[in-house]
Amino acid sequence: MVLLTETAADAALTSPADPLTTPAAEADGAGPGPSRRDLVGGLEKGLLVIEAFDQDRSRLSIAEVAQRAGLSRAAARRYLLTLAHLGYVHQDGKGFALSPRVLRLGQSYMHSARLPRVLQPELQRLAAAMQEATSAGVLDDADVVSLAVATGGRVVSATLQTGTRVPACCTAIGRVLLAALPPAALDAWLDRQVATQGLRAHTPRTLTDPELLRQELARVRSQGHALVDQELELGLRTLGVPLRNHRGDVTAALNVSALAARISLEDLRERFLPILLDAQQRLRPLL
Repeated sequence: MVLLTETAADAALTSPADPLTTPAAEADGAGPGPSRRDLVGGLEKGLLVIEAFDQDRSRLSIAEVAQRAGLSRAAARRYLLTLAHLGYVHQDGKGFALSPRVLRLGQSYMHSARLPRVLQPELQRLAAAMQEATSAGVLDDADVVSLAVATGGRVVSATLQTGTRVPACCTAIGRVLLAALPPAALDAWLDRQVATQGLRAHTPRTLTDPELLRQELARVRSQGHALVDQELELGLRTLGVPLRNHRGDVTAALNVSALAARISLEDLRERFLPILLDAQQRLRPLL
């Protein structure tokens, strides 16, 4: 049986540059989080292997997993075999793919977390009132993860599903969440995006200039809402507002999505912004 544990063999497979093994990272009190010696490196690497798979790369070889997860081939093979033994990965010849059991991880969050349960009834009310699709999400690194969705009978985008991920930089929810970051955190986020993957153009309307995006985020912060016109998908317009808890901290964001052929930017702002702001106030004591 292959076990997902840190052993002497794991240590030998880890490069000297691996943050798990650097002396500075192991020192007590290093960094704002817990000491690295208190963390389980094997679990961290196993999750990196799972995250190596995505919509564009649903089937990967050992070498591809190693490259995407930052592991040696030998380590990637051991983690893949462990995940296959546990039922989280299927092996087909030299290729590996995630199995449906991985959904248990997301379901554990959706069933146990309070935020989706609080948001879903309000989204249902909003969708019924506006007759448009609405959703709520949180920021996860470069993406927005959808926590709750109500379509109002409108199918406007395949991205409007619970659990989907969309780029934060070109969505209304993403922009209000980015605008709420402290200046230093936002600078670090933008620098990281430019250095790793850039600001990719999803449509001809997508803002891809970091300075222009920074200016737009400043405007969003000032006005308290974001209006995005067809930057993620042609034909899709979105309006988003931040959701604050009783302490005033932004914990999530709420939006309405509509087809550009039916709803103008003025309609989105004039008809739907007051409704979203009302929902924002109703939800604040609950978050």
